[in-house]
Amino acid sequence: MKKIFSFLILFIVCTIFAQKVPQVNKTEFSKEALAQKITSQNGKKLSVSEVLKMHEGKILIIDFWASWCRDCILALPSTKELKEKNPEIEFVYFSLDRSHEQWKKGLEKYQITENENYWFDEGWKNNFNNYIDLNWVPRFIVIDQKGAIANYYSINPKDPELQKTLNSLKN
Repeated sequence: MKKIFSFLILFIVCTIFAQKVPQVNKTEFSKEALAQKITSQNGKKLSVSEVLKMHEGKILIIDFWASWCRDCILALPSTKELKEKNPEIEFVYFSLDRSHEQWKKGLEKYQITENENYWFDEGWKNNFNNYIDLNWVPRFIVIDQKGAIANYYSINPKDPELQKTLNSLKN
């Protein structure tokens, strides 16, 4: 009986908290989403739009992660492999850590300070994350050379659709 009860509880928890695939794959960002402020490693506040403009004309992957997220940490080596396989692709890391201190410690601990890192100091629920239906991390979004969303929803850097999108954009 205990096993059945434990299984039932586990099933309910997994169902409630499981990652839900968005119903609509968006291809562009709203003005409100692009206006969302995000903090750089040096403490400067920028809008998401300003971050994207720095990568205009390039293919960009946004990696949503948090230092408390086991799946995110486990994905870091595969993300590194993806970067090495696609050196012409640019990457930015958007952190959902709960505090600035936690974010900075995570960057050091996982040795990713040399990457382009930003932190949502307003927390998980903000105009950008709400617009992209962010309900789980890690999450990867591919932005094409014109600033449009080319791949709206990948949860693993080894997702074959992610590489397929990159290959089509490179050609």
